[in-house]
Amino acid sequence: MSEQIMACIDGSRFAELVCHYACWAGNELSAPLTFLHVLDRERQAIDGSDHSGNIGLGAREQLLSHLVSLDEQRAKVAREQGKLMLAAAVDLARADGVETVSSLQRHGELVETLSELEQNVRLMVVGKRGEDAHPTSASGHLGSNLERVLRAVHRPVLIATGDAFKAPKEIMFAFDNSASTRKGIQKLAASPLFRNARVHVVTVGVDSEAARKGLPWVEQVLSAADIRTTCAVREGDDIESVLTRYVEDNAIDMTVMGAYGHSRIRHLLVGSTTTTMIQRTKIPLLVLR
Repeated sequence: MSEQIMACIDGSRFAELVCHYACWAGNELSAPLTFLHVLDRERQAIDGSDHSGNIGLGAREQLLSHLVSLDEQRAKVAREQGKLMLAAAVDLARADGVETVSSLQRHGELVETLSELEQNVRLMVVGKRGEDAHPTSASGHLGSNLERVLRAVHRPVLIATGDAFKAPKEIMFAFDNSASTRKGIQKLAASPLFRNARVHVVTVGVDSEAARKGLPWVEQVLSAADIRTTCAVREGDDIESVLTRYVEDNAIDMTVMGAYGHSRIRHLLVGSTTTTMIQRTKIPLLVLR
């Protein structure tokens, strides 16, 4: 199955949003959908610390045997919980009209698992934070798993967030006329994902002939693909703040950005603008690769 949507679900509050946005993408792209639940071995590992103190050897062996039994029980409960989540996700997808939907449960580490499976994936859908995120962490915190996913995978990643699902009708694409953002425009034109939406192409900088240089090309490419397009130049020194304000002022439903520039360290760091937008965003963000 080479053109599937893969949605990663867990016990976080973003899981239902992940399901709905994955269903939306599957229907728009007429692509099969697979829900993935990964059981992390490290979370289920036995605590190897010696908590037995000076108790006798027999008691210590009994304690370790009990810990093993508890670990096996926890692993079984985690598997069953995962299966229930997957079954509920499949039911939701069928109710949302997805024609081909399946589920997959794997043991291992999330990023490694996604790297193994990405060859058969067209789009990945993940939550802004996973179930392991600390409940008292700031709402803008970029989870370590998400950051590692963006560095490791070579497929577009749709980051689901927000208070409720809304089918995207107004899309913002951050554009600077670089080779990478021009490539992103071509990807949007070639995909049916936003055929029913309007794409706002926004450049941040001094409103000048240089800033608008690539916008006629953008309008030509997207119009040729029958995508409704609005091009805008917004002035400001803080790119992220300008883009965030544009989102609020224009009721944008989803942001589209590239993950990296062409720096030699692109494998080490997520692009600073992309990272800040993920931290600040209150709407889904599609990161192109």
